[in-house]
Amino acid sequence: MNCILSARSAPFDVFETAAIEAPPTLLLGMPHLSLKGLSETWLLKECGHRHWLMIAAAAGRALPDFRDADGEPVYAAFCAATIRNAKFGVMGENDELAFSSDLARISGAQFVSLHRLSCDGRVVGEVELVSVFVKRREQGKNRSIARVSLEGLPPIKKSEGFDRAAGVAAMIRSDRWSAHFGFEKAKGRCEAQLRVRPCPSQDFNGAGFLYFAAFQSFVDRAEWELLEDVSAVHYMTIDRDIIYHGNIEPGERIVLRLLSQRKEDHVLAHWFEIARESDGARLADVFTRRGPHD
Repeated sequence: MNCILSARSAPFDVFETAAIEAPPTLLLGMPHLSLKGLSETWLLKECGHRHWLMIAAAAGRALPDFRDADGEPVYAAFCAATIRNAKFGVMGENDELAFSSDLARISGAQFVSLHRLSCDGRVVGEVELVSVFVKRREQGKNRSIARVSLEGLPPIKKSEGFDRAAGVAAMIRSDRWSAHFGFEKAKGRCEAQLRVRPCPSQDFNGAGFLYFAAFQSFVDRAEWELLEDVSAVHYMTIDRDIIYHGNIEPGERIVLRLLSQRKEDHVLAHWFEIARESDGARLADVFTRRGPHD
């Protein structure tokens, strides 16, 4: 089975240097798969890596090594990640997966990448990532991260199709929303919760931050623990929106709160809040629709 991640057919004002011209083909094996198909965690990591490389290419750099005027490292921190119309269950061992992606700069420090997955000629999912440039104001402290501006970046272009996730993230991060994924904000109540202490060797990245791809894995663990009657072993993600608000230091605990859920026609939908246990600061809102893998 040939699975190809290809760019959208609609016209976009994207950076020519940002496109991956010859998508590498990956032979799927155990590192890329979960129990019932393509691993969502692996896919987010892979798309995040491509996003970072594409920003470097758009800036005319061979490597994604960005620094501010003082020589301090600058990172691309994700403020939103979305998955749409996923059918990850159709992929398995020894299938072939190839990638092609597009990138747009939509504000001073904000970039959006779009990635589309198809398999045997049919679309089986789309990933959209939104990032901003950040740096630590205090060395070694993740709570001190702040947005920064850099010189030498390509011009800002308002590109068709690249503003959906960024718009949703802006509304939710600023608390200017009333409903999303069919959940009303005013009706959100903690129905159950799970405390987790993220592991430095598994959940943090090489820059020392709690990795953006770990957030959805925490939600899956919470679903597995708190919603045992759902038979989650047979469920895979169909749609997911992750809106990021903050980060933690290694050693800190987080709390996952189930704020709302519903089940319709064998599809489970839920809204989780991830918060820092020590002060209650919100780290992410995660909206998910999951269903049978086949």
